[in-house]
Amino acid sequence: MAQANGHFQRPISALVQAKPGVLARISGLFRRRGFNIASLAVGRSERVGMSRMTFVVEGPDEVVRHVAAQLDRLIDVVEVHDITEKNIAWRELALIKVSAPAATRGEVLELANVYRANVIDIGVESLTMEISGGRQKIDSLIELLKKFGLREVIRTGRVATLRGTLVEGEDDGLFQSDASAPTYILPTPTGESGSV
Repeated sequence: MAQANGHFQRPISALVQAKPGVLARISGLFRRRGFNIASLAVGRSERVGMSRMTFVVEGPDEVVRHVAAQLDRLIDVVEVHDITEKNIAWRELALIKVSAPAATRGEVLELANVYRANVIDIGVESLTMEISGGRQKIDSLIELLKKFGLREVIRTGRVATLRGTLVEGEDDGLFQSDASAPTYILPTPTGESGSV
């Protein structure tokens, strides 16, 4: 996906060995190749002793298009997939702590409700909410909460998985907009909602 600065972003999913130093080796590779990590999420995977990493790598298109192949050469990387042109479901998560004294708490709670954010902590002068979704949704809520006084914002990177196939015998992650067509057609991008 293109950016205004001429750089491109590519989401990459990697299954790696869960051991010390793996992230350092991967980030070293990115540094040497001139990639910027726009987003990174790491956590335990479905396989014992393995972690799943989702990167969004940013840089010139001719450089970042080869990131998956370069990652695959690292010994601690078990499998890697460039999911840029795949049909994916993805989300980001943010925890937002905002000032919310009694005088404005109702208005803050109303915004949380409109954005389907979950309030996970309430104090005398603040509350903390959890929101998941696309970058634009999270950015929009943060912008609206600024007038109340943001105390802290913590965001995950993007996490993504291939969407399940709707056609028996086909691979996950394929666009299935026209089941009668001999090939799959990419739908026209309509924004970055990340929604189902």
